[in-house]
Amino acid sequence: MTDSKELITRLQETIENIPDFPIPGIQFKDISPIFLDPKLYEDVIADLVAFSKGKVDAVCGIESRGYLFGIAIAVALEVPFVLIRKSGKLPPPVISEKYDLEYGSATIETREGQIKSGQRVLIHDDLLATGGTTEAAAKLVEKQGATVAQFSFLIGLKGLNGEEKLKKFNAEVYHILEY
Repeated sequence: MTDSKELITRLQETIENIPDFPIPGIQFKDISPIFLDPKLYEDVIADLVAFSKGKVDAVCGIESRGYLFGIAIAVALEVPFVLIRKSGKLPPPVISEKYDLEYGSATIETREGQIKSGQRVLIHDDLLATGGTTEAAAKLVEKQGATVAQFSFLIGLKGLNGEEKLKKFNAEVYHILEY
C-alpha cells in the first residue's frame, strides 16, 4: 500500500490500453505485460500485501484474473486462498450468488466450507469497474458467516461507480492505479 509514485509510473508504462476491445467503445487494460517483468510483479504483490497485512484471515480471488495476484497475496500473508468461480466450475457442495450484468445475469460460486464463519476476508480482483461481480463475491462471503474486511484491485475505473456498490460492506477498498 505504499503510495509509490515509482510503482504507479512503472505500471502505467507497462499496462497496455487496447481500444475497442472486446467491443467498440471499451478501453481494455491489458495487464499481461506485468508478468514479463518479475520485479514489477513482485513489487505489485508487496504493495497489495502491505494493504492487508494483519487485517485478514483469508483471501478470495475472483475468476480468473483475480487469481493472478490473489494467490501470491495469500501466500505472502500466510492465509488460505479461496477460489470464486463462474457457475458450474467447482465440484459440489457450492454456495452460489446470482448478479446482474448489463445484458442478462451471471452466477458465481465458491465451495461450501472453505470460508469459515468469523473470518475477516480480503476479496481481490484485477480491476474494479461497475462492481457487480465483486458485490456478488462479498455476498458469498457473508452467506458463510464471514466478514468482508477489504477489497483490493490492481486498477480502479473512475466514473463507473464500482466503489459505491461496495460501501454497504463497510470494508476498506484499495487499488494501486486509477483510470
